[in-house]
Amino acid sequence: MTSVASEQAAVPEVRTLAERVFQQLQDAIVRGELAPGSKITEPGLSRTYGISRGPLREAMRRLESHRLIERVPHVGARVVKLSMQELLELFDVREALESMAARLAAEHMTAPEIAGLREVLAVHERQADLRSGEAYYQREGDLDFHFRIVQGSHNKMLMGMLCDDLYYLVRLYRTQFSASGTRPQRAFVEHHRIVDAIEAGDAELAELLMRRHVSASRTNVVERYAASLEPQESETSS
Repeated sequence: MTSVASEQAAVPEVRTLAERVFQQLQDAIVRGELAPGSKITEPGLSRTYGISRGPLREAMRRLESHRLIERVPHVGARVVKLSMQELLELFDVREALESMAARLAAEHMTAPEIAGLREVLAVHERQADLRSGEAYYQREGDLDFHFRIVQGSHNKMLMGMLCDDLYYLVRLYRTQFSASGTRPQRAFVEHHRIVDAIEAGDAELAELLMRRHVSASRTNVVERYAASLEPQESETSS
């Protein structure tokens, strides 16, 4: 086999490895195992995951394109950490675009798609975290309620913005700062009401319910984010 052919044969393996590392790192960031603002280096990640620099660099490029890591001059790569103002702006965008997605879903979602959405909620209902009152952790992609609503809008531009450009960043803050106590159950009930409106073809109600739902999520996330900053602020002032 020529060197060119060997290189071409190795490409799928490298891509598969890079994809696996991307998924591992993405999940670690979303769950907070790699803390916001923490510095990450190629040698450190290479040792942790036992892979060569090539696949790792490809994985890091994908993380950067999904806004989960950022390059800081004279510092290097670090896990993204939004300021309070940036977090508020992110939720402003979520509220506007996801409520629009719910309206469009009520107009365009097919019966099989709506049935699939209800199946997602049935999966969520069986989750231990929801039953125990812990953070309501929605799985990625097709098992993510909000992701499915956006897909159901059948609007490609909206899908690109919410499912590609902002999806992982939104999911990061939704996961790390989801409320405990009664909020997970309330959020689950709100999800059911949104699906009811979509199934009824009531676009105006679906939009209103999604706007209220995201607004309530914003309030919880902002409060918990602010609480997470308090120890740091007290240390700085002492």
